[in-house]
Amino acid sequence: MLHTLQTYVDRVSQGAADGSVFSNISTSGSMILMILIAVVGYIVQARLQSVFSKYSEVSSPGGMTGAELAEKMLRDNGIDNVRVTHVKGHLTDHFDPRTLTVNLSDSVYSSRSVAAAAVACHECGHAVQHATGYAPLTLRSQLVPIVSFSSQIATWVILAGIALLAATDNAILCWIGIGLVAMSALFSIVTLPVEYNASERALAWLSSSGTLRGEQLDSARTALRWAARTYLVAALSAIATILYYISIISSRRD
Repeated sequence: MLHTLQTYVDRVSQGAADGSVFSNISTSGSMILMILIAVVGYIVQARLQSVFSKYSEVSSPGGMTGAELAEKMLRDNGIDNVRVTHVKGHLTDHFDPRTLTVNLSDSVYSSRSVAAAAVACHECGHAVQHATGYAPLTLRSQLVPIVSFSSQIATWVILAGIALLAATDNAILCWIGIGLVAMSALFSIVTLPVEYNASERALAWLSSSGTLRGEQLDSARTALRWAARTYLVAALSAIATILYYISIISSRRD
């Protein structure tokens, strides 16, 4: 195995020396795309943190905590089998369909801010999706164990595939590895409608219940939009990663 890896390194080094590796436009383009998406992801994450901090200083008109709003939204939607609980961390909020719990973080659970209201109700939006059998959420839940397994072994399969490709020109393991990575990409893509729909449900309830109005409602909408963009960046990153691996394998076989 070590000899095979060394052989591969020697081939890449030789390719770099004569310019053959860097002449592959698709590989270079994929790398540039991944870097650009990483930069955009950093900007979006930083902006989300900034927006959340800003609206965490804006009090919710009703003066209810994130936990109280979550419980009220659940009741208004006829959901009585979901508990609202507290979890440690910052923006670690999530709905767990296995335990039927809406888990709110330190910065949301007891906060009476517009940001807390938006996040708490967004997570309740997932609970409503679960109660109504929202198809994309069901699909995402079914993908969780598959993605958990594939993400653990994908890197090792690709590394083994690269070694095999260098020794025998057989790319089968590489393509299997890419297939495993594709499961994560599929999960990210399916996540998009789930997250956007949960935000729409949250904003609709915040408006119809009179919890937030006017400028406060617009602030909540802005916060949720930036949160949703992090999932969009994640999906684009997953797709770019697949394209990068495909370009590497294709260039090795040419």
